[in-house]
Amino acid sequence: MDTPSGTSSARVADLATQQTSTSTGNRLAVMTFALMMAVGAGVLATAQDEPSPEPAVMARLASRTLALDAVAVDGALVAVGERGHILISTDGGETWQQQDVPTRTALTGVYFHDRNLGWAVGHDSAILRTADGGTTWELVNWAPEDEAPFFDVWFSDADNGVVIGAYGSYFETTDGGTTWSSRWISEDDWHLHKIARSGNGRLYIAAEAGSIYRSDDNGVTWVTLPSLYQGSYFGVLPLEGDSVLLFGLRGHLFRSDDAGESWEEIETGTVAMLTDGQLLGDGTVIITGLGGTVLTSSDGGRTFTHHQQANRRGISAVVDTGDGSLLLVGEFGVKNAELSQLTATAD
Repeated sequence: MDTPSGTSSARVADLATQQTSTSTGNRLAVMTFALMMAVGAGVLATAQDEPSPEPAVMARLASRTLALDAVAVDGALVAVGERGHILISTDGGETWQQQDVPTRTALTGVYFHDRNLGWAVGHDSAILRTADGGTTWELVNWAPEDEAPFFDVWFSDADNGVVIGAYGSYFETTDGGTTWSSRWISEDDWHLHKIARSGNGRLYIAAEAGSIYRSDDNGVTWVTLPSLYQGSYFGVLPLEGDSVLLFGLRGHLFRSDDAGESWEEIETGTVAMLTDGQLLGDGTVIITGLGGTVLTSSDGGRTFTHHQQANRRGISAVVDTGDGSLLLVGEFGVKNAELSQLTATAD
């Protein structure tokens, strides 16, 4: 596969400079830069084409190490992070069990189709699959020579899925992740960071350099949407109908009510990098970020209040557990919290 023009070490270095200035010394930011510094996309190889990687090391304090993504599915919580750690909780996050994982590369994204079938992706072009709820994991792809981290994974059903990552990496499967094919969804090679589906079926991808993409046909075709900002976007959160939030570097947050055809910027009260968001069952919108940043909205995502967490530890993802509480993952590991706890202190 040929690489499109535009790839440059200067661009990557500039991105790292922007992020480090957001939260100097923040361990989560350092991990984020490291995952994005890989160069080249390449065609996916099967795991069998490479020497076997070293398995993740079982650690007594794995639940306190850097976690990068999480998901809630049918009463279970699954979190992934550095060193190939995959943690599962079946009691609402009170206790966590580290699972045996056949790689110790950093894992950046996780998605479950149902309680049994799930996938995780990460550095070294790693793609992992489980068919038993996360108890055992199969490494279906691993290609460290490509130096291409993956950032997110999404499946429309048990067979059809997408993995996105560095320098425009976009891979598809039609057999549940056993084999993958690649293609470009734009003429640029910007990092593709986050993929999300709206309730009306539209797909969005938040990307580097002010880029955002939308598909109205389940990923068959993609269009590039207009943007008010040239910095990187790290999260996209569909709301009701065609409303959607887009956010990323230096506290920038944008809202669209026409499926991304036009945008308005929303004041956040922070310059911290924004990483993830959730629409809660009661209509509250929560967005998290580095430096312990928590933004909440009680008017459907039109205005936000900034809440600064006292420990200022970076939050990489937030998950609605379904039982009235939230799961936060980040440089502190995994942590359960009530919304009232997170909003107790506001700037």
